Amino acid sequence: MPAKVAAPAPPPLGTFIDNGALELVEVLGVGGYGVVYRGVETHACEPKSYAVKCLIQSQSHQSARQRQLHIREITLHRLASAHPGVATLHRVIEECNHTYIIMEYASDGDLFGQILNSCRYLGNDALIKHVFLQMLDAVEYCHNLGIYHRDLKPENVLCFDGGLRIALTDFGLATTDRFSEEFRTGSVYHMSPECQGGVFAPTGSYSPLFNDIWSLAIILLNLATGRNPWKSASASDPTFQAYLQDPVNFLPTVLPISPEANAVLVQMLEVDWRHRMTLAEVRTAIEGIESFYSEGAAFEGSMARCPWEVGVQISSGSESSKEEPRELSQQAEPIAESQSDLKSFWSVQSDSAMDFRRPPDPRHRPLLVDGLLDVRAVLERGRPHQRSLMLAIPAS
Repeated sequence: MPAKVAAPAPPPLGTFIDNGALELVEVLGVGGYGVVYRGVETHACEPKSYAVKCLIQSQSHQSARQRQLHIREITLHRLASAHPGVATLHRVIEECNHTYIIMEYASDGDLFGQILNSCRYLGNDALIKHVFLQMLDAVEYCHNLGIYHRDLKPENVLCFDGGLRIALTDFGLATTDRFSEEFRTGSVYHMSPECQGGVFAPTGSYSPLFNDIWSLAIILLNLATGRNPWKSASASDPTFQAYLQDPVNFLPTVLPISPEANAVLVQMLEVDWRHRMTLAEVRTAIEGIESFYSEGAAFEGSMARCPWEVGVQISSGSESSKEEPRELSQQAEPIAESQSDLKSFWSVQSDSAMDFRRPPDPRHRPLLVDGLLDVRAVLERGRPHQRSLMLAIPAS
C-alpha cells in the first residue's frame, strides 16, 4: 500500500502568480477544495481586484480523479459564465501544483452576508422579487446549457451594487447528468429530499434540474425571512415530517409568508419532483406576487417572525416565555445556525460585460458523450467566448 503523501500547502499571502501579474493579498474563504483569495493586479495604474480560487492538487492515488473533478468544475463554469448572472471566469493558471481560477471579485460579499449581516432584503418585496428573478434567469441559462448546479445556496450567490445585482458561483458540484446517482451533494439545508436518497429516491436516481428548483425555494425563504424552514428535508427531521403531514398549510404556521407566496413555495417544494414547478412556471408566479409577507409579520434583527413569535427565542431546545402553537423543534430555523463560521466572500468589481445569447431549445444534445466533452454540441449552441478549455472530463 503506497504511503500517503500530504497535499501541498496553500500559498501564503504575498505570493505572486500569473507571471507576477497578481498578488494574493487577502484570504476570503477556506474549504475542502482549497482557499479563495483576493488577488490584486500589480502593474495596473488603478489595480483591480479578482477572486482567486486556489484548487489544491492532492499527491495521493486519488489525485487523478480529483483533477478530473477540477476540470469539470472549470469547464462548466466557463460555459455558463457568459451570462451576467454567473460570476465571470477570466482565466485558469497552473503553477507549482496549484490550479488558480481567476474570477470577478464581489466586494459586497455573498447573499448570506447580505441576508444575515446587512438585512438587505428583509421586508422589501420589490427587492426580493428583483434579486430572485435574476437568480431564476441565471439558473435557467445554466439548465438550457444542460448544466445543473446542485449546490445552490446563499453562500454561492455573489452580490454587487449593494446587493442589487447577483451572480452564481462555485460549480464544484455541478453536473450535466439529467439523472444522477450521486446523492447528498450540496448543503443539507438546501438539498431536496430525493437528493438525500432513501425512500425519497425509490428509483435509485434523481433529477438535478428539479433538485435546483427545490434549492431555489429554500433560498426564496432565506431572502424573505432570514430563516430555513427545516434543518434537513429528510424523514428524520421533525419539522419536515410536520410539513409532509400538511404541505399546503404548514409553512404559514411557522413563517410569516403570504398565501400567494405559500402557494408558489408549496409547488416548488413538492416532494415528488415529477410534479414540482418548472422554472418558467416559477417565474410567472413570482412576477405576480404582490407581497411575500403575511399580515402582522414582525421584523427583528435579520429575521421575519410570525406575530405569535415576537419575543420568543428561536433555537433548538430553548424555552419559550409565551404559549406557542408548535413545539420549538418544529419551528423554522434561523439561517445563521445553518452556516459554518468560515464563509467565502469571493468578489467585487464587476467585470461581466461579456455578451451572451440565450441558448436554443433545452432539448439539445448533451454536453457529455461517453464521458467526453462534445465540442460540436457546444459550438452548435452558439456559445461565445468559449476559449480553449475543451478537455476530456468524466461524466459525474
